[in-house]
Amino acid sequence: MNTPAKPDVTGFFDKSTNTISYVVKDPASPSCAIIDSVMDINYSAGRIHYQSADRIISYIKENNLILEWIIETHAHADHLSAAPYIQDRLGGEIGIGSQITVIQKTFGSIFAEGSEFQTDGSQFDRLFHDNDTYYIGSLPARVISTPGHTPACMSHVIGDAIFVGDTIFMPDGGTARVDFPGGNANELFTSIQKILAYPDDTRLFVCHDYGPNGRDFAWQTSVRDQKKHSIHVNDQITG
Repeated sequence: MNTPAKPDVTGFFDKSTNTISYVVKDPASPSCAIIDSVMDINYSAGRIHYQSADRIISYIKENNLILEWIIETHAHADHLSAAPYIQDRLGGEIGIGSQITVIQKTFGSIFAEGSEFQTDGSQFDRLFHDNDTYYIGSLPARVISTPGHTPACMSHVIGDAIFVGDTIFMPDGGTARVDFPGGNANELFTSIQKILAYPDDTRLFVCHDYGPNGRDFAWQTSVRDQKKHSIHVNDQITG
């Protein structure tokens, strides 16, 4: 059995939204992808700014990387995406799960958007379906559907790593919420099992961390650590 490649992963923590954005680099080339970028917003002033995105842009330029993909694991309710802003400056294709059209239609109806609001996903360069593949340089990536938090949630399997979005958090942080339109607890449970079926040493990178119980913020775990925590919690419940 071939050993999966080990992409270089750099996390950028946005304190105002507790979001982690990632630069994922092909270890064999300068090619990279950005996952779950953040565009900052000052709600009290009604202004947006680009400090988080500019940090990532600077990192890519300083390391002479080539941006090929700007990935959204799902539609975010707690922050705006900086994908269009980054694309204007560095290029790359913007990709999201194909079920984004369901979310667009749902929220378009809720907020009574007019016909000028397109609900066909045409704002994105690529709409991913379950088990679609793509490349970051020579590094293969595969997309798996992991709905539950939203219908459009997709996890990205890149080498020995999975970028799980909001499906699960760190082992002590629980799982995504399912009370948004289209959320479904049964689907989320199935999605988590799909992730935990990967080899134990698979690295997992989460989209948010809130530092439960005052611990330092963290965003990398593994299938093994998630399983250990699940067993511990189950022992506590049944014991």
